[in-house]
Amino acid sequence: MISVTRDDFDVNAVIGRVRMPDMGALVTFLGTVRDDGIEVMELEAYEVVAKKELATIRDEAFAKYPIAAVEVIHRIGLLRVGENILLIVVGAGHRKEAFDACEYILERIKQSVPIWKKAIGKDGERWVPGESHGSDA
Repeated sequence: MISVTRDDFDVNAVIGRVRMPDMGALVTFLGTVRDDGIEVMELEAYEVVAKKELATIRDEAFAKYPIAAVEVIHRIGLLRVGENILLIVVGAGHRKEAFDACEYILERIKQSVPIWKKAIGKDGERWVPGESHGSDA
């Protein structure tokens, strides 16, 4: 499943959907809003393109690595410190493939998915420079 949503997600429920008896490894990455002096973070996306790009990245991971499952959920909207931003779950027969694929997906998201973040704090707001991705991964 690929999702760009304003709703929070249940990490354990997603893992439960991905888990299969023939998998020896489930690797997860959970990105959260970090407390670096901000009050909230606003994430914006070009949603149609973001979903398409996430699906492309998922398909690339399946082509590059011997994995059995991938789920990616990316939140947008106004998020508070500690809230979930990004969840990647990769299932594979072995841990190395699952870790490698998860890292590949994360790095590709940061490179090409049109999601931007704005930090909002007591001193005002600022767009966070860097890659197009919204989390601090």
